[in-house]
Amino acid sequence: MEVEKNVKRLIETLKDDDELVQVQTTEMLEEVGEPAVDQLIDALDDEDKNVRKGSAKVLGLIGESRSIEPLIETMKDDNKWVRRAASGALSNMGQSAVDPLIKTLQDDDWRVRGGAAWALSNIKSTESIDPLINAMNDDSGFVRAGAVMALGNIGGEKTEEALKEALTDKSGYVRRVAQGFLDKD
Repeated sequence: MEVEKNVKRLIETLKDDDELVQVQTTEMLEEVGEPAVDQLIDALDDEDKNVRKGSAKVLGLIGESRSIEPLIETMKDDNKWVRRAASGALSNMGQSAVDPLIKTLQDDDWRVRGGAAWALSNIKSTESIDPLINAMNDDSGFVRAGAVMALGNIGGEKTEEALKEALTDKSGYVRRVAQGFLDKD
C-alpha cells in the first residue's frame, strides 16, 4: 500500500516543468520497477503531457512486456514528444515487442507506423526485415526513413539490396540515410 502511494506521488511529480526534477523522478520510478508498472500504464492517459511522456519513458526502462500494447496505443497521442517517448520505450523492450511492432507497421496512422519502424531500428531483429522492406513503399517519408534506418541497423545482404533501392526514394532524407549505411561498408 505504501509503495502504491509513493508511486502515485512520483507520477504526479512528473508534471513538474523542471527537467532535472523529471529526470530524478524517472530514476526513482525505475528503481521501484515492476510494482510501478500498472500505475504507469494508467498514467499514459493522464491529461498532462509530461506525465504521459515520463510514464512512457519509465515503462521502457523497466521493460515489462505487459506495457507493450499500452505503449503502442500511446504512439497515437496528439503530442509528438509523448509519441517519441512511447516509440523509444518500445525500442527498449527487445524481442518481446517485435511481433506487436511488426503488426503496427500496418496501422492507419502514418505517425504510428513510423514510430513502429523507428522502434524496430533499435531492436535489430531479423524477423522484421521483410515487413520493413514492405514499409519502404509507404506513402509517408517518415515511415520510409524509419524502415531504412531499421534495415541499415539490422544489416546483411538482403537489407543491403533494400538500401540500394532506397537510393532512388523521392525523399532526400531517406536517400541520405540509405547512403550513410551503404558508405559504412
